[in-house]
Amino acid sequence: MFVSARSDYALRAMLAVAAAGGGDGDGDRAGELVKAASLADVQGIPLSFLQGILLDLRRAGLLHSHRGADGGYALTRPPHEITVGDVLRAVGGSLTTVRGLPAERADYHGVAAGLTDVWLAVHGAIATVVDSTTLANLLTQTQTPTTP
Repeated sequence: MFVSARSDYALRAMLAVAAAGGGDGDGDRAGELVKAASLADVQGIPLSFLQGILLDLRRAGLLHSHRGADGGYALTRPPHEITVGDVLRAVGGSLTTVRGLPAERADYHGVAAGLTDVWLAVHGAIATVVDSTTLANLLTQTQTPTTP
């Protein structure tokens, strides 16, 4: 699995919106709407790049946008219902690729035939982790200081 800048930025943006309480999934504003410019500034993401990412997240049904001076972005569902896998698929398509194709389309013959099973197992392991980790899980994780 290769984590692109696009995927990383999408997850950071979604976490920032979730942390701001941007929507509760019922269409009510549980917190403040988050503006794209604010996300870009706080997360260090180029605004023009972020706008394309936000559009993909909106098209995937993970964010909704409100126009106007008081507008911004909010989650369409509560953070505990949005997984890392949802976000990754929204902006990148398949979780695992082999030579640019989804792992399930990798086709080998002869001595390399066993590679298909390896790539499918890798894909399954990645899917298990990202589909069981929600935005809420990430927001509640605390870092424990390590002592030497």
